[in-house]
Amino acid sequence: MWQWLSAPDYWSARFVVSHLLALIYLIGFTCFLRQFRGLLGSRGLTPIADHVARVPFRRSPSLFHLRSSDRWLSAVGWAGVVASLLAQLADLAPLWAWVALWSLLWVLYLSIVNVGQIWYSFGWESLLLEAGFLAIFLGPQHVAPPAPALWLLCWLLFRVEFGAGLIKMRGDACWRDLTALHYHHETQPMPGPLSRWFHWLPRPLHEVEVLANHVTQLVVPFALFAPQPVAGVAAVLIVVTQLWLMLSGNFAWLNLTTIALAFAGMGSWLLGPVTPAPPPLQELPGWFAVPLLAVTALFVVLAWWPIRNMLGSAQVMNRSFNKLHLSNTYGAFGSITRTRYEVIVEGAPDRDGPWLEYEFEGKPGDPHRRPPQVAPYHLRLDWLMWFLAISPTYGRSWLPRFLEALLRNERDVLNLLRDNPFPDEPPALVRAGLYRYRFNTRRERKATGRHWTRTEASEFIRPLTLDDLR
Repeated sequence: MWQWLSAPDYWSARFVVSHLLALIYLIGFTCFLRQFRGLLGSRGLTPIADHVARVPFRRSPSLFHLRSSDRWLSAVGWAGVVASLLAQLADLAPLWAWVALWSLLWVLYLSIVNVGQIWYSFGWESLLLEAGFLAIFLGPQHVAPPAPALWLLCWLLFRVEFGAGLIKMRGDACWRDLTALHYHHETQPMPGPLSRWFHWLPRPLHEVEVLANHVTQLVVPFALFAPQPVAGVAAVLIVVTQLWLMLSGNFAWLNLTTIALAFAGMGSWLLGPVTPAPPPLQELPGWFAVPLLAVTALFVVLAWWPIRNMLGSAQVMNRSFNKLHLSNTYGAFGSITRTRYEVIVEGAPDRDGPWLEYEFEGKPGDPHRRPPQVAPYHLRLDWLMWFLAISPTYGRSWLPRFLEALLRNERDVLNLLRDNPFPDEPPALVRAGLYRYRFNTRRERKATGRHWTRTEASEFIRPLTLDDLR
């Protein structure tokens, strides 16, 4: 009866998409476990307990409205890790177990994002939630791949790419005159090991890169809805572009998730040779097909909001129109900073110094240090420090508490950093300066051993003691 909903030629696509999404969930829950105590725990920078006390459940649906102790946060994180690992084996499970497991993953991560405050305000959080919700309706390997779920994944990919392309063309003029990459590799939030090499590529090549990006984001996404092999070729082009972005910078799991979505548009002619042979496929049962059609109809209705946003003159980036993070709008780098500034935080035992610098895990600090490869892992504090250099308002909710934690040598917060220059006793004062950073040329790098040249621009935070913070 429900055979018309099946897309057997996309068995390999479903196989790859589901396994990649399970991996991304695992990365997301691992990030939470490693960072929640310093960011969201009872002694964190913005405790979840304080958030749920002032924000009702209807505005932030989350399991943490039941309990918000550190032990409960840890239990939710570990439950997500276990469920993510089990999702790699869910192909072997009955359909009902598949639905239950992927629903659990979505509920757990939704609970984190809805109370994660500024630390979970990035577009890839909503992207993972929306893709993870659709994965509930993909089904295990012995069930025929459901065409509506695959189409919705392609529609999600379309919004990611086309929304990002539109916001660039409507935003900074450097995207239109093809000069954006003259700056972006140096000024992006989290440069990677190869970013300096990319930055010093010939400028005409940068302009070709920008033009190729416009084609990939504004033209290619429409081909995702064409018959094979056109859709498959379009998906491959998107994958190649995302791999290029992964080499040139650290964007958490944004690129990996986009790649996972692109596989939804690839038929067996592309993926069949590199994936297992499909077993005999069962028809979709009615108890599964009816909710699948209902969800498809729901997404048709919800499409109004992202379409209106993309076509409207006041397009916004990375906006969720509902608390379930379904049918969101996406986009990135509508504006490009031309100059890189970094907030450098230091402490001292007294006003005469010496002033010692706090090094972060990923963001630029020591000019001798090569930018590390971080993605698809996400260093949330490091990313917020980049925003802080753009405007102090980004630190309004957490910066005073961060400085207090440094002055108290609080372990949970210091664990978010690369090292603590005051291991024995806390500093008496902390301060922060604003520094201009630029990549060294190959000749400068060889002469100085430094990847960056930095110069002090201004004082950002004057020297403060605990009494000053009080």
